[in-house]
Amino acid sequence: MLFKKKSEISEKSGVKMINGFVKFQSVRLNVYCFEFDGVLIDTGAASLLEEFKTFFSMMDVDQVMLTHYHEDHTGGAHFLQTEYNLPIFMNDTRIAECASKANYPLYRKLFWGTRKPFEALPLENHFSSRTGRWKVIPTPGHTNDHLAFLNEETGQLFTGDLFVTPKTKVVLREENVPQIISSLELAISHDFQEMYCNHAGYIKNGKEALLQKLDFLKELSGKIEQMADAGMTSPEITNQLFDKKYPVTKLSLGEWDAAHIVTSVLKNKIYNK
Repeated sequence: MLFKKKSEISEKSGVKMINGFVKFQSVRLNVYCFEFDGVLIDTGAASLLEEFKTFFSMMDVDQVMLTHYHEDHTGGAHFLQTEYNLPIFMNDTRIAECASKANYPLYRKLFWGTRKPFEALPLENHFSSRTGRWKVIPTPGHTNDHLAFLNEETGQLFTGDLFVTPKTKVVLREENVPQIISSLELAISHDFQEMYCNHAGYIKNGKEALLQKLDFLKELSGKIEQMADAGMTSPEITNQLFDKKYPVTKLSLGEWDAAHIVTSVLKNKIYNK
């Protein structure tokens, strides 16, 4: 097999989780989904559905909450809707898109599979689970529909792809770094400690981790703006700040690239002049 897959099931502070991996040559990607108090947060990828079915068969949930529309988070939604008749909720911005045939690049379909259409309901500012109340926090930047979920009873924050890593080196073309900075600031303003990230998993000191990422992106953005003010072009800034080239950039034909960090910062700088 060209693509190697595996999954691991674990539990932290009452949150059950599964982490699935897809590996092709030197590129290794992973994604989590989480179960707590009758809520499933995200559904994994279509390519990992067979690995995730055991976890799904063991879970005890009433509803599914999606952090955003990306296929590695929504790939199991159709199965859960048809097999378990579960209601699925997400930001209304991408509901129509998810009800239609998947449309994203081939390399993503090879890694994550082809997401089947599903019907979703719009999320409000809060929702309730069996024993708790949750706040829905808009956290755009990674995507325009991105959400984080805070269990106000337990102080556990589920951040989707807001965190991922403290030091961002490559981003998708659609990402907006200034928006991510604003979303980090909003998330940090809430009362929480434990964090559950869909790629980094359980992080005990979640607020500290988000602060670390926020500081990194602010400092990086400042450097990019200073270099632009000194007359450097976007490619020159990218080459100086990001000398390492990652395999995902070549694999994705540039959809993932450090250059998008630079361009998103500079677009925001021009817009705000």
